[in-house]
Amino acid sequence: MAAVKSLQPRLISSFLGDRSIRSTQPLTHLFRFDLGGRRHVSMQLSRTFSGLTDLLFNRRNEDEVIDGKRKRLRPGNVSPRRPVPDHIIKPPYVDSLKAPGISSGLEVHDKKGIECMRASGKLAARVREYAGTLVKPGVTTDEIDEAVHNMIIENGAYPSPLGYGDFPKSVCTSVNECICHGIPDSRPLEDGDIINIDVTVYLNGYHGDTSATFFCGNVDEKAKKLVEVTKESLDRAISICGPGVEYKKIGKIIHDLADKHKYGVVRQFVGHGVGSVFHADPVVLHFRNNEAGRMVLNQTFTIEPMLTIGSRNPVMWDDNWTVVTEDASLSAQFEHTILITKDGAEILTNC
Repeated sequence: MAAVKSLQPRLISSFLGDRSIRSTQPLTHLFRFDLGGRRHVSMQLSRTFSGLTDLLFNRRNEDEVIDGKRKRLRPGNVSPRRPVPDHIIKPPYVDSLKAPGISSGLEVHDKKGIECMRASGKLAARVREYAGTLVKPGVTTDEIDEAVHNMIIENGAYPSPLGYGDFPKSVCTSVNECICHGIPDSRPLEDGDIINIDVTVYLNGYHGDTSATFFCGNVDEKAKKLVEVTKESLDRAISICGPGVEYKKIGKIIHDLADKHKYGVVRQFVGHGVGSVFHADPVVLHFRNNEAGRMVLNQTFTIEPMLTIGSRNPVMWDDNWTVVTEDASLSAQFEHTILITKDGAEILTNC
C-alpha cells in the first residue's frame, strides 16, 4: 500500500486532465504525490465524478473487449470481513476506521528491531509465494484472500491491510489494468490474466510488506514483457541502494528502464518507510525527481514500482480503493521491503 507524508493536507481529484476539483470529504486512506513546490496528501475521488464511473461501467461497456482479447475489469461481490482471533496482536489503527497516514521520521532499527523486521519480511514473502501458487483460471481473488488470511493468522501474525481505514480484506489483489489496492472479490481469474498480490503482515509489532505480479494460465508476450521489465526495474533500484545514496536515484533508474521499453511509470503511488508503523518516511518516488534525502544505515523502506503499457493516469472505483488505468491498459507491480546495510541493501522479503 502506497502512502506519502504531507506538509499541507488536501484532497484533490485529477480525473479531468488539468482541472483539479477539491473535495472536503473525510477520506484519508489513499495517497498520491503532488510535484508542486510542496507535498500534499491527496487522492483520486471517483465519487466526485459519478458520470465518469457510469461511462466506464454502464451496460454498454460491461462487455467491452480490450486489445481484442480480455474484457474490461469490473467489480465483483465482496464477502464479509474475516475474523481474527483475539490472541493475535493487532496494529493500533485496526477498528478505528481511520487510516493513520504517514508517520514522520525514518524507520531505523537496533539489533532486535532488525531481527523482528527479518522475521516479518520472511513471513510476508512466504505468504506471497504461497498465494502465487493459487493463481489459476477459475480461482476467485476472494479465495486467495481467504487462504492468505488463514496462513497469516496461523503463523501468529495479523494481515496489515485488514481494517486499515475501511479496507475490508487481508490482501490486495490487482488484476490486469488494476494498478494497486484491488479488493478481493467474487470475480474468477481468467486464462491470460496477470495479477499483483500485495501482502503485508504484522508480526511481533513489525510490518513486512511485499508484492509480486503472477501469470494466470497462458499469458501473451506483451503482458509477459511488462511483468518482466517491472521486476527488473525493482531489482535495478535495489542494487544501487546503500548508506548515503540519494533516494532520487531510485526514481531515475526505474524511469530510465521504463522509457527504454516505452512504458508509463505511475507517479501517484509511492514506496515508503515501513517497520513498527505501516507507512513512514521516506517517500520513495519511482520516477525522475529532485527530492532531497539520503539513505541511512539500518533503515527499512519499500520500493514498489508500477509500470503500464498505456496511460499511467489512474482512475479510482467507487469503493475508494481500487485504482485502474484510465485506458484499461495493463499495469504490473513488484515490491520488496529492504534494509540498508553497510554493504548496500538486504532484501527482507525474499523467501
